[in-house]
Amino acid sequence: MPELMQAGDIAFPHLGIYLENVPKSFTVFGLSIALYGCIIACGMIAGVCVAAREASLTGQDPEKYWDFSLYAILLSVLGARVYYVIFAWEYYKDDPLSVFNLRGGGLAIYGGVLTAFITAFVYTRLHRMPPLLFVDTGVQGLLVGQIIGRWGNFTNREAFGQYTDGLFAMRLPVEAVRAADISDSIRAHLSDTVNYIQVHPTFLYESLWNAGVFLSIQLYKRHKRFDGEIALLYLGGYGLGRFLIESLRTDQLKLPHTQLPVSQLLAAALFVLALTLDIAARSGVLRGIAPLRGTQTEELSTSARCASSPSESMEAQEEPERE
Repeated sequence: MPELMQAGDIAFPHLGIYLENVPKSFTVFGLSIALYGCIIACGMIAGVCVAAREASLTGQDPEKYWDFSLYAILLSVLGARVYYVIFAWEYYKDDPLSVFNLRGGGLAIYGGVLTAFITAFVYTRLHRMPPLLFVDTGVQGLLVGQIIGRWGNFTNREAFGQYTDGLFAMRLPVEAVRAADISDSIRAHLSDTVNYIQVHPTFLYESLWNAGVFLSIQLYKRHKRFDGEIALLYLGGYGLGRFLIESLRTDQLKLPHTQLPVSQLLAAALFVLALTLDIAARSGVLRGIAPLRGTQTEELSTSARCASSPSESMEAQEEPERE
């Protein structure tokens, strides 16, 4: 590996990978288009395709998910921006109009996730659809979107962690990253003989973790015991991974007037909430959610899908002759 890197290069020295001139954008008819945005868009489209496919396999109407995506994508981008601006207000307070400059970056995935869940519950209520089954289906597409979307951080040279000399260590030229993302521990390993930083590729860790959560859901979903359980598996699984990975990142958003990483705290809270709700639902503590049993899971889930409202879904699960 060369001691000096060009501005567009990215390397993984211990894997023997050296990528030259990795672009951040490309130009079409004089208009600069960021690869970050293209990758995020591809993730969104792939995610909706996965959700629609899952809907088709489980007897739901795939068109409802395509229709929902029109609202969810727009509102989730807005939610991701609002979340970021709230916790990075020190950066924007002197120039409030820069809040509207999305090309300058600044989206937080948790803001988008929370907004997507809120949008889903409003949408299903308006369309008289079972909300828990809907989010069970939707989170599978959401995971695919996150798996792909994280690679936008790769082309943007962002969302990386502290210094490491581990197997997956990534090298980035200093001039290619934001100065604010270079922590003291990273700076301590800089010298006059090199022009790069060597860091944890936390975008890669999160993408791989999400792929593991997605695979786990695919293996488990036929055995789910109640509608909403897959959504809880997503919230808990992603929350656990994000809690661990967030501790490595150098671009953490902090709670105002503290040094507490807000996304790490939220991840921990959602993990605990998901685990608590899953245990409560399985034990029957949550009124109206009766755990499905054994091989009858698919039959009862089908009955829930045919119901026109959440209340009808629960009634279908509780009918003795269907047990």
